[in-house]
Amino acid sequence: MKRAVSREFLTTILRDATPPELRVVGRTLYHAAIVGVASGLMGAGFFAVLEFVQRLLLEGLGGYRPLRASGETFLPEVGHLAHFRPWLLALLPALGALVGGICSQLAPETYGGGGDAMINAFHHGDGHIRKRVSWVKALASIFTLGTGGSGGREGPTMQIGGALGSLCGRLLGVDVAERRILMVSGVAAGIAAVFRTPLGAALLAVEVLYRDDFESDALIPAVLASVTAYSVVISIFGESTLFAHPGRFPFVIQHLWLYGVLALLVCALAVAFLSALRGVQRITSGLTIPMWARPALGGLAMGVFCVPIVVFIGWRLAQPGQGLGLFGGGYGAVQVAITGAGWLPGGWSGAALLLFLCLAKLVASSLTIGSGGSAGDFAPVLVIGGLFGGAFGRVAQLLIHDPRIDPGAFALVAMGTLYGGISHTPLSSLVLVCELAGSYDLLVPLMLTEGIAFVALRRRALYHAQVKSRRESPVHRTTDVLRTTRVGAVMRMISVSGVPIATREFSVGVDADLRTAAETMLANKLREIQVTDATGKVIGLLDEADISRCYLDAADRTNTSASIPIKG
Repeated sequence: MKRAVSREFLTTILRDATPPELRVVGRTLYHAAIVGVASGLMGAGFFAVLEFVQRLLLEGLGGYRPLRASGETFLPEVGHLAHFRPWLLALLPALGALVGGICSQLAPETYGGGGDAMINAFHHGDGHIRKRVSWVKALASIFTLGTGGSGGREGPTMQIGGALGSLCGRLLGVDVAERRILMVSGVAAGIAAVFRTPLGAALLAVEVLYRDDFESDALIPAVLASVTAYSVVISIFGESTLFAHPGRFPFVIQHLWLYGVLALLVCALAVAFLSALRGVQRITSGLTIPMWARPALGGLAMGVFCVPIVVFIGWRLAQPGQGLGLFGGGYGAVQVAITGAGWLPGGWSGAALLLFLCLAKLVASSLTIGSGGSAGDFAPVLVIGGLFGGAFGRVAQLLIHDPRIDPGAFALVAMGTLYGGISHTPLSSLVLVCELAGSYDLLVPLMLTEGIAFVALRRRALYHAQVKSRRESPVHRTTDVLRTTRVGAVMRMISVSGVPIATREFSVGVDADLRTAAETMLANKLREIQVTDATGKVIGLLDEADISRCYLDAADRTNTSASIPIKG
């Protein structure tokens, strides 16, 4: 049956084709601030509960001493650490992942890190994320990470923050375009809440959606939401950078070639990580066990793999249960790579130990995330890169004997380069690292290494849901049709005598876009308008049904719903 269209339909699609921030700047920013407050409170609560569960289970039951970065500790330390129980430590990740997998049954989109699900919701789901996703993802992640799963809390907060943004959009009654922007704002606010990098979080939220582009319409709302969430969190926990470093990182131009070599090696490391991650995903997806049980299998494999390493190295260091960054997020291991530690050997032994921990973290994270555990891929990538960069910097010190070489600088640069390369977010990764270090001293080396990784890793991607650019996104292929389609492509050819007298007062050029024609028709309450050529001669007619059909055809081609009233 032929679909009839209404004046309301034409008005709505014209509204959708207009950037929201240009139509309702004040309202959108006000809504983004609301999202920022909600995400900030969520992030603070999520972090506190996760920290409590980790203290209760990993430390209280397993006797495990986790490494923590300088700015990562907010709750008071426990006075007495339990006796180290390696057998229990090996089982805890499996038990936590099992509970997390059962929780994820309530919302299957919460399996895995959450980044792909968030990106897919933006491009294909009209920015709609189910209400239950926020609390289901939080529960699943708390159990998975609180028992030692090798993943991060930033990935889950991407999805939780996006769900809060989507929920706020529905409660506030905004349209589809604004809801997408609020979803992105929630993502930025969620990352800023737990990472305390307001600018980097906002840039990451708009950049991670695409491989070669960014969502410019959402940038300013994302910045406001990110700043708001950051302000909420630091008002509760205080202000600090995640990593500490004594002094500055002086720029030495003679070291640029070292950063270039580091970038190439990081690209090889990225290929290894993605291969391991995809390999685990293929193996677990082929298993006949239920989906909710697969994360437990990955957690068991991860625990069995990591505990012997913890026992052996802890025994060598005379510190049983010594955390090495393998369980949990692992930012403490990056702190060691940056500033060193009393237990870290010097010379070649120290470099070898950091490289070994880098490879062990790669395996542990692949097992946790690849099996569907509700743990983010953001933190493990940063830790893997940081450990590798720390090892590289120490090797460079030993070979070149240049006292100006600082292994901490190479650790931070490698950390941002690895994530920026495989997530195709070079700009936001660069800013994130500078905010994490509390200094922009590494700006030039990061620009060099991010550029190399961006080119070398073009065919590799951490997030499959990313699209190449705005033009290829179903969102913009549909809403941009009024801007990109010419009137001449859809008009009906007629003779001058066939034009009604009432219509002859208004005209539109054959090379004009459909948006211009629609605005003219709506402003003058016309159902059709005459089309003229370059000489002003009337050559055709265009009516509102022609414009609406063009929009609907674009929606059909991109498999998206118009979400607009249709009669008939």
